[in-house]
Amino acid sequence: MNDVTPKSWLRSWPGRLGRAVDPYVVALLGTVVLAALLPASGRAAVAVGGAADLAIALLFFLYGARLSTREAVDGLRQWKLHLVVGASTFALFPLLGLAAGGLVPFLLTDQLYTGLLFLCVVPSTVQSSIALTSTARGNVPAAICAGTYSSLFGMVATPLLAAWLIGSTVSFSAHGAVAIATQLLLPFVAGQVLRRWIGGFIGRHKKRIGLLDRFSILLVVYTAFSQGMAEGIWRQITPARLAGLLALAVLLLAVALAATSFTARRLGFSREDRITIVFCGSNKSLATGLPMAAVLFGASAGPVILPLMLFHQVQLMVCAVIAGRWARRPVETASERTPAQASRAVPVRETAR
Repeated sequence: MNDVTPKSWLRSWPGRLGRAVDPYVVALLGTVVLAALLPASGRAAVAVGGAADLAIALLFFLYGARLSTREAVDGLRQWKLHLVVGASTFALFPLLGLAAGGLVPFLLTDQLYTGLLFLCVVPSTVQSSIALTSTARGNVPAAICAGTYSSLFGMVATPLLAAWLIGSTVSFSAHGAVAIATQLLLPFVAGQVLRRWIGGFIGRHKKRIGLLDRFSILLVVYTAFSQGMAEGIWRQITPARLAGLLALAVLLLAVALAATSFTARRLGFSREDRITIVFCGSNKSLATGLPMAAVLFGASAGPVILPLMLFHQVQLMVCAVIAGRWARRPVETASERTPAQASRAVPVRETAR
């Protein structure tokens, strides 16, 4: 029996809040405030914009250098799991985004709706999905591969889907295609080519390089919102609209969690695979989405990335609670599995090695 008193709960509340709120999201919000108070302008804006472009290229170079080709190829054995994750990421979410179009202009402005649609075509996250899957005792190797495949596919699918759903707002012309190739694809390929020589160095300095990743994304956010300040974005986004956007983010996540859980059960996946499908199929990548938004939307990226930033924090808080509850469940025994689930159990153990 839990004997937590109101007084003891209040004393532990700061710690609970600290675990629930991602410090990196706090840093992102602080960057937005900094851009609102001290936006880059004139020559400073040009310099910051150039630095942000270099930071985006560096991010995708490091993504390529980290990716183990062997792990990616080995993960193809669980192609059905990856298809389910991909269908949720690049089909279910865009449909939900289109359905939200009826909320314009009552709840969402045109720019916020553009950001919501962009959120819906962003690939799945890698780091968060792996951490959540590991906590919940899911299939971690499958989560690594699912996040990797989603990111790779998203380099092509996200710009194409954004251009199709959003239209003229996305600068996906011949110039836009060259920008995507130059800032995203080429650095990623270069990282893959050089992985043989620099992979060990990156592995030994994982924490420091992770900080470099985050600083690069903060620079992208600062640049986007500095440009947005010149356009007066905060005159268009009221607190009421922000609250509505937050509620919509919660609803999107709830539908995605329910849909992936139901589908995974109906298709007979094991519990470990169901956990992977739920987290990988419902989460969106902030690290990949923000640089892509900067390339696709340019000076208009400020309000567009707000829905993604809000959704990222919501997914971390909600999925952390779910992962904690699933971690406390008893381990599923072989006798409790259906024949279809049992047939999938062997590849899971092989992949985990």
